[in-house]
Amino acid sequence: MSISKVLVANRSEIAIRVFRAANELGLGTVAVFAEEDKLALHRFKADEAYLIGQGLGPVEAYLQIEEYIRVARLSGADAIHPGYGLLSESPEFAEACEDAGIVFIGPRAQTMRDLGNKVAARQMAIKAGVPVVPATEPLPDDLDAVEKMAEAIGYPLMLKASWGGGGRGMRRITDPRQLRADVSEGKREAKAAFGKDEMYLEKLVEKARHVEVQLLGDDHGNLVHLFERDCSVQRRNQKVVERAPAPYLDDAARKALTDAALRLGKAANYRCAGTVEFLMDAETDQFYFIEVNPRIQVEHTVTEEVTGIDIVKAQIRVMDGAVIGTPDSGVPVQEEITLHGHALQCRVTTEDPEENFIPDYGRITAYRGATGFGVRLDGGTAYSGAVITRYYDPLLEKVTCWAPTPEEAIARMHRALREFRIRGVSTNLAFLENIVTHQNFRDNTYTTRFIDETPALFDIEKRKDRATKLLTYIADVTVNGHPEVRDRPRPPEHAAAPVVPDYPPLERVEGSRQVLERDGAAGLAAWMKAQTRVLFTDTTMRDGHQSLLATRMRSFDMQRIAGAYSRGLPNLLSLECWGGATFDVAMRFLNEDPWERLAKIREGAPNILTQMLLRGANGVGYTNYPDNVVKFFVRTAAQGGIDIFRVFDCLNWVENMRVAMDAVIESGKVCEGTVCYTGDMLDPERSKYDLKYYVARARELEAAGAHVLGLKDMAGLMKPAAARTLVATLKQEIGLPIHFHTHDTSGAAAATVLAACEAGVDAVDAAMDSFSGTTSQPTLGSLVAALKGGARDAELDPKAIREISFYWEAVRTQYRAFESDLKGGASEVYLHEMPGGQFTNLKEQARSMGLETRWHAVAQTYADVNQMFGDIVKVTPS
Repeated sequence: MSISKVLVANRSEIAIRVFRAANELGLGTVAVFAEEDKLALHRFKADEAYLIGQGLGPVEAYLQIEEYIRVARLSGADAIHPGYGLLSESPEFAEACEDAGIVFIGPRAQTMRDLGNKVAARQMAIKAGVPVVPATEPLPDDLDAVEKMAEAIGYPLMLKASWGGGGRGMRRITDPRQLRADVSEGKREAKAAFGKDEMYLEKLVEKARHVEVQLLGDDHGNLVHLFERDCSVQRRNQKVVERAPAPYLDDAARKALTDAALRLGKAANYRCAGTVEFLMDAETDQFYFIEVNPRIQVEHTVTEEVTGIDIVKAQIRVMDGAVIGTPDSGVPVQEEITLHGHALQCRVTTEDPEENFIPDYGRITAYRGATGFGVRLDGGTAYSGAVITRYYDPLLEKVTCWAPTPEEAIARMHRALREFRIRGVSTNLAFLENIVTHQNFRDNTYTTRFIDETPALFDIEKRKDRATKLLTYIADVTVNGHPEVRDRPRPPEHAAAPVVPDYPPLERVEGSRQVLERDGAAGLAAWMKAQTRVLFTDTTMRDGHQSLLATRMRSFDMQRIAGAYSRGLPNLLSLECWGGATFDVAMRFLNEDPWERLAKIREGAPNILTQMLLRGANGVGYTNYPDNVVKFFVRTAAQGGIDIFRVFDCLNWVENMRVAMDAVIESGKVCEGTVCYTGDMLDPERSKYDLKYYVARARELEAAGAHVLGLKDMAGLMKPAAARTLVATLKQEIGLPIHFHTHDTSGAAAATVLAACEAGVDAVDAAMDSFSGTTSQPTLGSLVAALKGGARDAELDPKAIREISFYWEAVRTQYRAFESDLKGGASEVYLHEMPGGQFTNLKEQARSMGLETRWHAVAQTYADVNQMFGDIVKVTPS
């Protein structure tokens, strides 16, 4: 080749496309870039790159003919490819190259004048026998004269710029009242885009398709067509999706169209690549000439895919003197150019379809392109870390998909669009998906008004962007620390990793849950009463860590051990694993799904009942919820896996518990109606909460339909003597099994639990050894050992308890940041009567306010205020 080095007078995607073609031909490549474009990828894809237009601005820099000539001479480039847009249709640029002895890879300057001016091109088309849409001459400055010309053609009209393309200056005019404003605006837009404000009016075809024919000519009088493209999917006259061939044309229509394009091209003595554009009436199939684009088109890729001809290489070769029809040109004679399959192209842009396609800019934080058989990408600055500026066209990448049939090509495009991941800037990917999957697109009934008249295209489902959010979170926590634990103690560096004990599979899945499934809630209650052994609930997964670690335990640590409970401790009554503060903390601090936690625990322990704490009308929140909300929540929780609902009211008002209780009973699950214990039942000076009070509440709960009576001693105030009296009396007065819950804040809870067992309590709560004591529940292993060998032996395996407790010990070490400084039992709980969680939280708040040394005064004040309020039951949310 006589051409040795090609300068591309353009930027981004088309510049890279030309560089690749030139490189394959063994030619040197030269890039240019504006100061604002210094990070653009195209400057790094060429052999050489030069800064142009310093101080002129981002776009103006690329419109300086003398700058391209200067760089061509400086670099030794002997050919210039203008790409598309910018100066690609400037006859002055073509002449300047010719004057400088540089090959301009495009049509002759005179051809560009003849065809680039749409009015002149129209006259040429008429002479060549090509159908044209009725239109005016170039519009004068006199707007009164313009109005008369418009009336002569008839509304609706399309206003177009005589020079340039891309929809710049174009306006759809349906009402004479908008004519003057639209013409003025269109002229200003055309002037800014092309340097010329010459406009004309054309009759508007309402239901139109946009179809264009690709031409290639050489300097030896040869001209061929590469068939047609459909470009009807447009927004504001800018093409969005292009196809080749047009799927709605038959052979006869295709031949008529391509013959007309060839007639016009030969009349213009056309050279190099160009496109003849037509408007086709979708109702009559009549086509009309619109314009000629004397340059490479954005959508040339689809033609390349269906013909196998590299149009950019062909441009360079014919401008180097090659003859079409010879191997040197890479373009066969017309008879040998055939169609192979179907292709479509989507333009991926950094625009937000939901914000009126406002261009977005910023850094691409993550990028994953589409690949695979039949998928082609032509991109500009599209990669992770790329900076998208606000100065240029928002086109990011072109995706072209080929397949043997239109249906398969569409399916491949849909797959490719879904495969993309572009984060950091908005894109139109989801919008493009809606286009290619829409029925009108698939059955070829769309027109140029498709986007404007199809609001469903804007029903865009936002992508979750989970990977970016996760990486951002990990990076933030890694660098800055988690805000919850940033200044708190860290786990020891060499702390042992939690190891889940391994137990053989159960020969038969049988446990408390199977009793419920077989006999129902009432049957389970009868079964509980019939047991001589004490039934145990393990609270580690809920109240244990809520009391000791501010409820911060992750679902992961619970889910891992659920299966070990199922196999190692199948005789447990239940696992308390839900409700209380778990919902609030899971979503507010742990960013976890509490429903997923429940499902995983349920799956891991299919033979043990799951249990939750339900705050009556407060649900799992801190305010009263409407009845329908409470009912729906209970129903959903029951379906999600909860078996026992421990329902309470912070003031022991049974009527306020009725909605929740009724919902539980209706769901077929176990309703544990609960009385909250406070004060000292045996203290004659505090008669408000005496034995009669608790018996009365228990009877109300039994009458309300409770299956089990819960005794909730949330502050650990019940002493052994009170436990003996209360449990024994309740066993005589009501017919429900009794389930006792307490806290070990005082350090004496084990004695209270054993006293309750002696009095005939049916079930008790305890925490696994390593999560027991202080504000948590009494120790499960110790209680089981104390009952061992007696009439009420719990029939739980001490070895399994120790092994599971060892797992929890290692887990607890990892949550060191949330430990309270409570070192042992605190008898002052009998003074202030604070629930376990409030006790540790209030003490921490006092320390943060500098009142640590005055804690006893704080505790006394709390007790005094309680009396001022009338000695209330102190439990969430009171």
